Amino acid sequence: MAEKTIRIYRYSIAETDLVRICVIISLAVSCMLITAISFSRLFSMINYQLFFIPIVYAAYCFPKRGLLVAGICGIAFQAIGYYYSYPDSVAMVGVTTEAILFVLIAVIIAYFIDRIQAGEARYRTVFEHSQLGIVLFDKTTFSIWQINDKFAGMLNYATEEIAQKSFLDLLLTPREKSRFLERIEKERTASDFETRFASKAGDACWVNLSWSSIDEKTVSCSVMNINARKLAEKLNNDNMMKYRQLTEHSPTSILIVQNGLIRYANPSFMAFSGYGLAEITGKTLDIFIDPLDRELFVSFSTKWNQRMPVSDDEEFRFVTKTGGMRIGALYTTPIRHMDAGAVLINIVDISEKQRLEDKIHQDNERRRGILITVAHELRTPLQPILGYLNLLISDPSGFGIINDTRKILERCLVSVDRERQIINQMLDLSVLESGKLQLSTSTFSLSPLVKKVIDAGGYMTKAEITVDIDESVELTADAERIYSVTDSIISNAINYSKPPRKIGIFYRSGVNGTEHLISVQDNGIGISRNQISSIFEPFQLADAAVLSRKYDRLGISLSIAKKVVQMHGGDITVESAVNAGSTFTIHLPKELPHDS
Repeated sequence: MAEKTIRIYRYSIAETDLVRICVIISLAVSCMLITAISFSRLFSMINYQLFFIPIVYAAYCFPKRGLLVAGICGIAFQAIGYYYSYPDSVAMVGVTTEAILFVLIAVIIAYFIDRIQAGEARYRTVFEHSQLGIVLFDKTTFSIWQINDKFAGMLNYATEEIAQKSFLDLLLTPREKSRFLERIEKERTASDFETRFASKAGDACWVNLSWSSIDEKTVSCSVMNINARKLAEKLNNDNMMKYRQLTEHSPTSILIVQNGLIRYANPSFMAFSGYGLAEITGKTLDIFIDPLDRELFVSFSTKWNQRMPVSDDEEFRFVTKTGGMRIGALYTTPIRHMDAGAVLINIVDISEKQRLEDKIHQDNERRRGILITVAHELRTPLQPILGYLNLLISDPSGFGIINDTRKILERCLVSVDRERQIINQMLDLSVLESGKLQLSTSTFSLSPLVKKVIDAGGYMTKAEITVDIDESVELTADAERIYSVTDSIISNAINYSKPPRKIGIFYRSGVNGTEHLISVQDNGIGISRNQISSIFEPFQLADAAVLSRKYDRLGISLSIAKKVVQMHGGDITVESAVNAGSTFTIHLPKELPHDS
């Protein structure tokens, strides 16, 4: 569903972008006020680094327009600095240098973000122009979410027509549907699954499916049209010329190997390898394979000679005539050729796909490294800022601060503390995703831990809380991490509850007595069924465009909580109804996995 937009004069702005703009403006104004106060009060520890907060955020969200924000912040900082530093020329030169640094930092960040976005654009190009059909569908309902033009063209549908169908509706017969459902229920990742689709005209279209789960709900499926190959399998020696006409126009490389020697190669394989037909025919296929892959290829080809079924494709590196390297996925089928057994080989060129996948992985790792570095750099100047703000607020009369100024400083303190929490959460999430976090397990009582969470958060003053946990209940887990998880769930329940807020915290043992179940129930706004799975994704909320403003949420805490529980071998489940409240249940095994 398209994101909602707001029209301002002649411009349409997405609600998410409007929220980001408001955040950037708020941060920039806060920085200007704090800078003006620090210059006027001669607090040298509060300096230009504070402006990096709105500049980095703006450059990340709007790479090119972030430079404009950096320029505005630089001008504002320079104006404030000149006002209080004049006529000290040394100080004024320092102010100018710091203002220029703002723009340089914004340029660097914008450059890296632009490179990352370019990598994503290249991946989109591969998706849209792939020689294989690609379809994304829901693992549960099999609703089609996205397809490329190649897939729609296989079945002679328009993209819009096929996107309205269920993936199961495309299968030709109930038998084909039954086979597919049986296979996908058993295997999360599969390849070389042959079946038949129904074209728009109702004709059968043989396809080879390979799929893998992107996440718990989404399946990515590659579809290769194998009508030509299936037809080739049925042809005998008398209709070999007709078979050649079909295979020679196939975009997929096709070979016939008999007694270890290549008897036929179509033009696609010649273009793939760079060799002519005379240089290929009568040769063994292994001479075209990279020496590093030959041992594996020999083992793979042994199955052909023994007439053993080859259930999965294999990927090998091929050396072209010019010395270049291409990567091909091999699919094999036993056939009859010249009244003797042979093997039909389809080679799908995945060189560009593999290169782009590696590039995307590198870009993602680079982006994660940039985020971690930026978060660390932002956290360092926040500590003295928090300290000095607290010092100023604790003794306003001693520092000659009037009441209005104190209120401004208090608002600044809230904003800076919120920024610190966001940075800490981003760092925690990065550590969890890297898999470097180690659990420190111990045995502890659950009831005191829950009471400590409630007392520390002051939650009793915000809601009516009922706790039903027996004092004898003990957990074996990382107490510090479970404390954070419990705090996140209770805080989430209170934030999204409607007055009068009523929160229930209950404990029960699992059905088989193998797990602890800790439930937190609220009377809040609830979550629709199709949004439940997304609330545990980083930076996701049940309704991000509205709730992030109303409840001051970033959407990281639940993602962190779930990852921590999963490290313990458990999970977090949600039962919810819109406008009727939600129940979050933490599932923890009574015996931790051995690798925890």
